[in-house]
Amino acid sequence: MEQTRILWYKDEKLSIYFNTMPCVAVRYVSSSATPEEKKSIKKYPFINKKDLYIEISDYKKEKVYKFSIPKGYCYDGASIPRLFWRLIGSNTDNNFLIPALIHDVICENHSHLENDRALSTNVFNALLYTADVNSFKRFLMKNSVACFQTLFCKWRNR
Repeated sequence: MEQTRILWYKDEKLSIYFNTMPCVAVRYVSSSATPEEKKSIKKYPFINKKDLYIEISDYKKEKVYKFSIPKGYCYDGASIPRLFWRLIGSNTDNNFLIPALIHDVICENHSHLENDRALSTNVFNALLYTADVNSFKRFLMKNSVACFQTLFCKWRNR
């Protein structure tokens, strides 16, 4: 049986497909939550609600990358320092949730894109574009992420 492919983004440089519409939810602390669960929810308030398969085509390199994000994967949303929330938006901004989900997984698994930090940044920018994030915010977010990844995330130089 052929797997469904939903075109999420495409331009002359890359395309991004998902197998299904991404579904992200907020995790809430319940009265029965353990201290460990409360700490986890505070640190990672968002959860991926479906198994999500991603296919990214890099037309420049003529390569296709495929990876998945399991149902239940938890993450922190967009990593925007509180100081910049008035300028960019908060980490809980609905437009940032899917781009942050995909980008967080890529950052945790550099091998998904063969350690290509520039492609990771381009994918993040494309996802922000698709989410209707305006060009100024995309510029700030894309360049901040690129600098942070280069300095602190141990991406191999290419």
